[in-house]
Amino acid sequence: MSTPEDVLVVGASAAGLAVVEALRRKGYVGRITLLGAEAGAPYDRPPLSKQVLAGTWDPERTLLRTKETLDALGAAFALGERAVAFDATTRTVRTELDRELSAEAVVLATGLHARRPPGASGVGGVHVLRGIEDAVRLRAGLAAARRVVVVGDGVLGAEIAATVRLTGRDVTLTGPQEAPMRAQLGPVVARRLAALHTGHGVRLRPHTRADGVESAGGHVTGVRAVDGAPLPADLVVAAMGSVPATAWLAGSGLTLQDGVVCDARCRAADGVYAAGDLARFHHSALGRMLRLENRTNATEQAMAVAANLLGEDRPYTPVPYFWTDQFGARIQLYGLPAPDAAVHVVEGSLEEGRFVARYEDGAGPAAVLGWNMPRQARLHRPPLLDRYTTPG
Repeated sequence: MSTPEDVLVVGASAAGLAVVEALRRKGYVGRITLLGAEAGAPYDRPPLSKQVLAGTWDPERTLLRTKETLDALGAAFALGERAVAFDATTRTVRTELDRELSAEAVVLATGLHARRPPGASGVGGVHVLRGIEDAVRLRAGLAAARRVVVVGDGVLGAEIAATVRLTGRDVTLTGPQEAPMRAQLGPVVARRLAALHTGHGVRLRPHTRADGVESAGGHVTGVRAVDGAPLPADLVVAAMGSVPATAWLAGSGLTLQDGVVCDARCRAADGVYAAGDLARFHHSALGRMLRLENRTNATEQAMAVAANLLGEDRPYTPVPYFWTDQFGARIQLYGLPAPDAAVHVVEGSLEEGRFVARYEDGAGPAAVLGWNMPRQARLHRPPLLDRYTTPG
């Protein structure tokens, strides 16, 4: 594909904005339009479950760029206007205002939607945390809450439980796993994280699936568990995972399967690319499809998309990376450890709360984790590069 005359980016997310910025850094002078459903300027999501929820940051501090910086990009911003349909053949987007926008190249970056617990519609005191308005509502709701139940023991649920507990609320964290974030960290480190939470007073309810919420007078009173007694609550946060925001792409001609299916260049169709949380791409070094939900991937994949739009024709083969802060512990993970990977502590110790762990499987090093040892974890990253970044 030759350099497109114009580019339409759908989704004013971190990934969407990063595409625009990368194109301009690379000297692209064509017309760029950034279409976003939220009315405000692009913002960062990781602080929502930490600094914004804790009240240490005003929401405005999450803005990714100043107005002057955005203006300098020379792009057309169509914010507060949701995309509702797409034709991949003509590369035309129809919006909720019944406008049609088309371009020679289109980048899809509409992210995720949060899952909600069954039976929660119209019940006060039940929250999700995906966008900035969610964070503001949740923060306000905590003012009148004493008992909080967080449903979902993945990264977001664990972060929310930690932040809310530090505000002095009674917090229960429930989920189907044996320990928080086991799917990401494996059993050894997840048990260490469980001990960190219980040491700070979080009540853990492992192996517990929520079956809905209970309410009285229109307000939540607890969470129903599939097995066991209900969990009483004045406020419930559902962190039960997310689904790619692809409903508006039904009938578009694209392949939709746990996201927008792309090739190794993040290309979903001729002149159509995807970036960020909704992009399911072929990782040619690993030889399989991946969809990564983290802030680092949003930026790195956006830069790869911009490069391929301008003809660089290179596969996107990242070393997956995410980080989380909980109760003062900074946890960083490079790679994708399998659940049965062997874990070796190569620096520090679990007991001290400062360590580097290496995950290994039959093919060798698969991941490196740092717990309050960021520099040391980076130094152990190079052995992963051959596995994850071989061109293809």
